[in-house]
Amino acid sequence: MKPIRNIILSALMLIVCCIQNTSAQHQSYFPDKDTAIQRRLEQWKDLKFGLLMHWGTYSQWGIVESWSICPEDVSWATGGRKKGVADNYNDYVKAYENLKTTFNPVRFNPEKWAAAAKEAGMKYIVFTTKHHDGFCMFDSKYTDYKITDINCPFSSNPRSNITKEVFTAFRNENFWIGAYFSKPDWHSDFYWWRQFPACDRNANYSILKHPEQWAKYVEYTHNQINELVSDYGNIDILWLDGGWVRKKTDEEVKDELQEVTESSRSYRNPQSQDIDMPRLVREVRLKQPRMIVVDRAVPGEQQNYLTPEQQIPNEGFPYPWETCMTMATSWSYVPNDIYKPTNEIIEKLVDIVSKGGNYLLNIGPDPNGELDPTAYLRLKEIGAWMKVNGEAIYGTRMYSSYNEGDSIHYTQTKDGRTQYIFMNEFPEGKLNLSKISFSETAKLQLLGSDKQISWRKTSQGVEITIPSMLKTVTNHVWVLKVKS
Repeated sequence: MKPIRNIILSALMLIVCCIQNTSAQHQSYFPDKDTAIQRRLEQWKDLKFGLLMHWGTYSQWGIVESWSICPEDVSWATGGRKKGVADNYNDYVKAYENLKTTFNPVRFNPEKWAAAAKEAGMKYIVFTTKHHDGFCMFDSKYTDYKITDINCPFSSNPRSNITKEVFTAFRNENFWIGAYFSKPDWHSDFYWWRQFPACDRNANYSILKHPEQWAKYVEYTHNQINELVSDYGNIDILWLDGGWVRKKTDEEVKDELQEVTESSRSYRNPQSQDIDMPRLVREVRLKQPRMIVVDRAVPGEQQNYLTPEQQIPNEGFPYPWETCMTMATSWSYVPNDIYKPTNEIIEKLVDIVSKGGNYLLNIGPDPNGELDPTAYLRLKEIGAWMKVNGEAIYGTRMYSSYNEGDSIHYTQTKDGRTQYIFMNEFPEGKLNLSKISFSETAKLQLLGSDKQISWRKTSQGVEITIPSMLKTVTNHVWVLKVKS
């Protein structure tokens, strides 16, 4: 690395970047020192649009993923439980874990998913190999709580190693492959030790008093992740969830305990849960040198990009980031769920991309392994729009002003020679813009049409006249291309 690059990198690492989200948490971004990873992140930023899939045994009950077995008194846990299953918590957990014995997604067809996602213009997938409940959707040799266990009826299916089948199907369509993996594992005796009752989402024992038990959990976690990066082909992204499993200083633990005391929250057993992320990253990159690692919500070099959840930042950011968001209302399959309309999804995509981010859109398969027909329809409609307007999305970067009001957004090519103007509403009459400037020789056209668009400079900026007959060239969002 050249000296001037070192100076720039050091300066960047001192910048505190704030995401304004619903929890009002501030996060710092620390660039990975490996220039190969920095280059890989630039390639990832070109992709813009990806698919996230939450799927597990819980789909049989049509409930929230994993959280219904969390003993915390929070709405998404207690309110997410299947009604009429059990009268007490312990029996409920037993019934939940027994879902392994009935999980048989006989209509599982990852090629159909991959084809639909490709048609929508998606470029990468992040698939849940293991969620917090600990059920593995891959053939791990370190647990029998998995899709390929003999007591799971789908284990006799030739495609029982679901993760491998999903990765292969999407890789064959030239997708980047991302492995979602939960750092907490509520089924593992090394995390929720059966000597003690579970009291919240954390390890249910004192790690300081029982370091040997925690050491077993660290190795268990490393072993499973190393299985994924060794036996499942090229993986581009390791997407780690469960940010409370992380190294904490004594002062951080003290502050969290004070917060619990003051707020009477049920999230009441904070402690340092260090799984040695630096060693883990070294291990996986020995096998997959260009792998992007996303240690979600844990500031540090192991969080190669940030992941605001179910919301879009109010402003653009210079570091790599991705909004993960559900297409319907739930991450997991829920019968008769309500799906966002196509125009809303496209407008969110435009908003995110204009602010320098990627959009990771989640769909949860049902217990048979099928997607809701509405999800397929949305993907098809998004794809129709992307075929016309995709050049304004892929490979672009933030313009100096990423928006003008709520209905106008901007992007530009990486060389800055071409700008794109997104319009959520087709302009009736003149379109006046003040936050973008054109060169004297700039030529404008509406994507989907070869017709040149007239414009002129004004004292406030530019005035553009778009013939009303061009409204039909696309729908949802219209895009002007400005070529200098």
